[in-house]
Amino acid sequence: MADIRQQKLAHLLVNYSTSVQPGEWVGLLGNIEAMPVLRYVYEEVLKAGGYPSLILNDEYMDRAFYRLANDAQIEWLDPMLQDYYEKADVYIRINGAGNTRAMTNIPAKKVQQVRAAQSSFLDTRLSRAAEGTFKWVGTRVPTEAAAQEANMSLEEYEDFVYGACFCDYDDPAEEWRKLSKMQQGKVDYLKGKKNVVLKGPNIDLKLGIEGRTFMNSDGKRNMPSGEIFTGPVEDSVNGWVRFTYPSIVGGRAVSGIELRFEEGKVVDASAEQNEELLFAQLDTDAGSRYLGEFAVGTNFGIDKFTGSILFDEKIGGTIHMAVGKGYPETGSKNNSAVHWDMICDMRQDSEIHVDGELFYKNGAFTV
Repeated sequence: MADIRQQKLAHLLVNYSTSVQPGEWVGLLGNIEAMPVLRYVYEEVLKAGGYPSLILNDEYMDRAFYRLANDAQIEWLDPMLQDYYEKADVYIRINGAGNTRAMTNIPAKKVQQVRAAQSSFLDTRLSRAAEGTFKWVGTRVPTEAAAQEANMSLEEYEDFVYGACFCDYDDPAEEWRKLSKMQQGKVDYLKGKKNVVLKGPNIDLKLGIEGRTFMNSDGKRNMPSGEIFTGPVEDSVNGWVRFTYPSIVGGRAVSGIELRFEEGKVVDASAEQNEELLFAQLDTDAGSRYLGEFAVGTNFGIDKFTGSILFDEKIGGTIHMAVGKGYPETGSKNNSAVHWDMICDMRQDSEIHVDGELFYKNGAFTV
């Protein structure tokens, strides 16, 4: 029996998140595990008058590429994908985890080599999005593997995922508009501000935001969403942070990450698990030791860590930062093949001050 929440999610992605219009070229990117929702999205695109292209990937073939591809094959870029990223109007990515440990034995340097080779796809998507010529949204659907990773039954995890997307409401889009209005108030307050100071058991950090723009992430790019974010001034970050939760890269968890910044750059780093992957990320290129994003999570429907960054970075009462590439629309100038999010809990004995005024305390806004 079909889950009506799958249909609500599909309708939300097409009609709210990307607002597909007649005649638009819409790419549906996903894997086999996400097929039930992909089918509904395909139907919604057709109803909206869009022209859908289905672009599938498979876990086995992805892993085979990492294992077997030589340098020339890694550097080769699929011309069909190049054409899509350069000319299409809409990008909708829907993934479902088949095996959350599928990439465990793939060398970290190989993962970074592939990502660096394909970074032009990300560059094109983000630059066109900043120009307003490419609409995009990404989501993940419930699977047994993802539920297991989150320490839930499949039924519990389905409730969690669809609840985080507001698909258990009669009108999910209206709920996102309410969250958007709240977040816009914080974004408006931050306009023209210069300095942010974060203090707590896991953080003592200063960063500059002068000339940068905070974005209201309200389900138009990520689904679920619930955050405000910007790109810090590249050389402004000083201090240290200990990230509360593991960060997942290619199916491998890097836990116990601590970073120390001087004049924007990570000058000291450590991790309790998979430290070699941490350094493989940080040493990818000239921009991978600088912050491309600073964000505050606002989705209190996401109240637990699940091992999926799409959900975890939005946890109400947390902040997250990404080393590597920034979003051009924020004013970020940092460029990198990496964009790696890490989460810090701010719900206990923690504060954020903006230009000397208390902005956030123990997981809640104060202005």
